[in-house]
Amino acid sequence: MESKPTLTKNPTTEVRKSERELVITRTFNAPARIVFKAWTTPELFMRWWAPKSMGVPLLSCRMDVRVGGGYRVAFGHDASSATEFFGKYLEVIPNARLVWTNEESDDAAVTTVTFEEKDGKTLLTLHELYPSKEALDEASGMEGVMSEQFEQLDELLLTLGA
Repeated sequence: MESKPTLTKNPTTEVRKSERELVITRTFNAPARIVFKAWTTPELFMRWWAPKSMGVPLLSCRMDVRVGGGYRVAFGHDASSATEFFGKYLEVIPNARLVWTNEESDDAAVTTVTFEEKDGKTLLTLHELYPSKEALDEASGMEGVMSEQFEQLDELLLTLGA
């Protein structure tokens, strides 16, 4: 008899490493290839990225996950009032590392996500480097959002059989 996977709550940690850097870490109970797939497949990404508590759905998601490729995601209740986030991939190492720009504003960060697998679990580290202390201060009003997103990712990974 096969045992069913269970959702184990892993903590999400947020640390301000410097005036311009924010580092968020969490361990997922899934192999790196599956966690990476959830970050790079639009259909999967749309199932976990938008925090449900905010009540603003992710309307669309396009990803061309290769160096020089772009992404564009839109949040909102309808296309006419959607907020878009977009940028380019600077580095793509399958199942190990993603680096992208956030080009929706001059104060946006460059984001690096690493996927380190050990014993079937993945330590995910998200590093954001902002152009100034002020830009990070402004972005820091979103504490707790990543925790909720990562809980939703945990739930998705469970449905994927991770």
